[in-house]
Amino acid sequence: MASGRFAHRFQGRSAVRGSNGGVDLNTGLGQGLPESLRQPLPWQVVGGFTREELAQRAGVSVDYLDRLVELRIVSSDEGDSPFSDGDVRRARFVHGLEQGGVPLEAVGSAVRSGDLSFAFFDASYWDRFGGLAAKTYRELSAETGLSLDLLQVIRESMGFARPGPDDRVREDEFAVLPLVRTLIAAGADPLAMERHVRVWGESVRRIAEADGNFYLTQIEVPLLRAGLSWSEMLQAGSEATVMIAPLLDPALLSVYHAQSEHTWMANVVEAVEATLEKAGLHRSISHPPAMCFLDLSGYTRLTEERGDEAAAEMSATLGRLVQRSSHGRGGRPVKWLGDGVMVYFREPAAAVLFALEMREDIPPANLPPAHVGIDAGPLIFQDGDYFGRTVNTAARIAAYANAGQVLVSGDVLEVTTDPGVEFVDIGSVELKGVSRPVRLHEARRTS
Repeated sequence: MASGRFAHRFQGRSAVRGSNGGVDLNTGLGQGLPESLRQPLPWQVVGGFTREELAQRAGVSVDYLDRLVELRIVSSDEGDSPFSDGDVRRARFVHGLEQGGVPLEAVGSAVRSGDLSFAFFDASYWDRFGGLAAKTYRELSAETGLSLDLLQVIRESMGFARPGPDDRVREDEFAVLPLVRTLIAAGADPLAMERHVRVWGESVRRIAEADGNFYLTQIEVPLLRAGLSWSEMLQAGSEATVMIAPLLDPALLSVYHAQSEHTWMANVVEAVEATLEKAGLHRSISHPPAMCFLDLSGYTRLTEERGDEAAAEMSATLGRLVQRSSHGRGGRPVKWLGDGVMVYFREPAAAVLFALEMREDIPPANLPPAHVGIDAGPLIFQDGDYFGRTVNTAARIAAYANAGQVLVSGDVLEVTTDPGVEFVDIGSVELKGVSRPVRLHEARRTS
């Protein structure tokens, strides 16, 4: 359990406390670090909560909070509202530690002795994470008209366990509700909405995990190698995070907006092409270009089995093979997809020969077999990328192909006359995301 591993890191460590409750990085342990990491951690002790308010936001009982104060894990100031946002986070975190099997008394003892400090929970960047609201899921469902199932899926998409009807809602979930309600009111299928929210959660999870791994390898590990203890490293890392956190959301949002532009533009191009075709105004191209999608079969499973370094090596090997083969046939890799690539070719026959060559070269390179889809037709080029029905169809053909198969559309077959290639008719196939059946053919080397 993560909380158990986290607590174990502190065993036997000593924290050097500064006058502000943080780590004094001006000791010998901090020598050699950048100046920004040797400054005291900035504080943001805000909030002003009563005992009852803190217990509600942290999801603990008032009696449990009193126990934390008694153990000096949480400090109580004077006044009617003596607790801060940092106290809320400390209470939630320590409660999680105890649920994971870490004795509460042991944590309190480590804090009182100075071996353990949770002072970093006062840093401003923690404000980005939501606490618990007073409202339950049952109450929120009655108030919004959204089903319990959908509200529970929103919680799950954020990486948490499925909540019960009487569990309290996280504050950050409220930001998702206006969009969900608007889409459903506009006619979106609630089940489709649930699936879409899960896609959001899974995609953002991968980003968050990549960020976490980057932070571990680029910030935490170098600080530990510099001689800091775990407790000192957490305090020093907090200084770096204070600078990084405000920059993270705008950077991610800009990438999302750019990706959205590509997707929305592709949808517009599809609609224009379909309209012109229906009106009999879509002019055919005598020598159409081709788009080829090549994906490695079972890539996700293999990366899970072999690890990230093996995945990176597989991608690099594939990249070298693709560059060598495609350039020699007038092709140009347009977009790398982790487990595959999208390649543009001026001539469909060159795309077919490239795919067959890649199918033969990939196994000796210790890569999983590829499945390939090729379509030929008009393309829209903008900002270094290609859009249109041809791109979409080629991607769907590749997804339909089995491991080791090179499948092409009828438009590719018609303009490919190389005597070294033969085609086996697969028949008309319904492809996801393609409005009409596509007649597919498997490309093979002639015997």
